[in-house]
Amino acid sequence: MTNVNIEKMTAEIDLMESAVYIVKDGRLTKVTAKQHGQDLIIWKNGQVLDIDRSERVRIEGQDVI
Repeated sequence: MTNVNIEKMTAEIDLMESAVYIVKDGRLTKVTAKQHGQDLIIWKNGQVLDIDRSERVRIEGQDVI
C-alpha cells in the first residue's frame, strides 16, 4: 500500500451571499445568483464538467425580447 500525502487546503466564503460553490481539482468556482432562471450541473466521472445556464424572461407586454 502506498502512503499518499495530500495537502489540505481551505477557503473562506461569505455566508451572507447567495451563491453555489464548486470545488474541482483543488480550485473553487463561485456560481453567482441570477435574477431568474436555472443552472443545470453536468457531471462526468464524479466531477463537474459543465454548467448549463438558462434565463427566464417574464412576458409583460414587451414588443421585443
